[in-house]
Amino acid sequence: MGGGPQPEHLLVILPFDPPTAIFNRIRRNHPHIKITFHRLHFAEVPWESRMQVPPELFHDATLLVTLSALPPSPHDCPKLELIHFTSAGTNHVANTPIYTDTNIPLTTSSGIHGPQIAEWVLMTMLASSHHYALLHKLQKQHEWNGAVSLLRNLHDKVGQRLGVLGYGSIGRQVGRVAKAMGMDVIAYTASPRKSPESKKDHGFIVPGTGDPDGEFPSAWYSGTDRKDLHHFLAQDIDHLLISVPLTKQTMHLLGKEEFDILSKRNAFISNISRGQIIDQPALIAGLRAYDDHCSADPSFADASFKVGLEADMKADTSIPGLRGAALDVTDPEPLPPDDPLWDAPNCIITPHISGLGSAYVDRCFQVFEVNLDRRERGEKLINVVDRSRGY
Repeated sequence: MGGGPQPEHLLVILPFDPPTAIFNRIRRNHPHIKITFHRLHFAEVPWESRMQVPPELFHDATLLVTLSALPPSPHDCPKLELIHFTSAGTNHVANTPIYTDTNIPLTTSSGIHGPQIAEWVLMTMLASSHHYALLHKLQKQHEWNGAVSLLRNLHDKVGQRLGVLGYGSIGRQVGRVAKAMGMDVIAYTASPRKSPESKKDHGFIVPGTGDPDGEFPSAWYSGTDRKDLHHFLAQDIDHLLISVPLTKQTMHLLGKEEFDILSKRNAFISNISRGQIIDQPALIAGLRAYDDHCSADPSFADASFKVGLEADMKADTSIPGLRGAALDVTDPEPLPPDDPLWDAPNCIITPHISGLGSAYVDRCFQVFEVNLDRRERGEKLINVVDRSRGY
């Protein structure tokens, strides 16, 4: 009788070339695993490509790594024991039969996105507050002295407050970098984190990043109802990071009432989660309210200097609205060319790319490989989806 792990079949379905070096690493460390790769055609919205996979591919697979492609039904994958997603969330497959009608463990790549998304958050935050659009315009016009006098009103981030709505792996890395810049960080999670153990991050962590022990927030808020959320939003937040997963409970979590509360400090909004978490027309209204007020102010009468200058003036409770936003996600995606969000004032929009980078694929598989090792040792997996919570 032979010992060791039983033979397994890993099926990898992704919209890019096979990661040969990664596959060789898996074969070297887990020689009992056979690997089959199927490439999808990359779609404008990648998870719309799931029907390109022949159902028979799933029949003998015991392990699956995928972005969105799943077996059409449980009958098509009788041997499947683990599905690993290369995304941080699973909302895009929450209505599939594999999600709703099986107990196959699902794991995500949550934890890998922190470094690159934190850089996007800080990049767009600083591009706005340092008026990069104006500076780039002046460079193109070969103007040297155009903005010096007005830019003396710029405020750096020291002492400003970052509110992190959803203190997961991404929120923790943004909190880490913001803290290094001298910002105060406060966190909000659905469940209370009162003990040191409860504040720890038990998921995948890119070495040297994040907040493994939950030590950066000066205050930690929690709850699942509007009253709790509004209490958090009322804590003099200068910059709100939205990093909660999309679930039925978080759909349109932030609307007019919430933006009115954030208007107390004319907060800047960063959304790297999902577009549906925001009531988009309410956000546009908040941005326009601030812009309209600044446009009517004589100090902004010189239109050649107006672009971008409103976006980081010191918070003034007499000014309504939101001073700016940076959105890597929208509702819908792709954002239609005629959508009014494109023309919202002081709003930076990027096409859901904040998590992309050269390390993305390797880190996705690092999470999967951690779980391969844990599974062979009979240990608890990391990044397991709780279907009842939606993440």
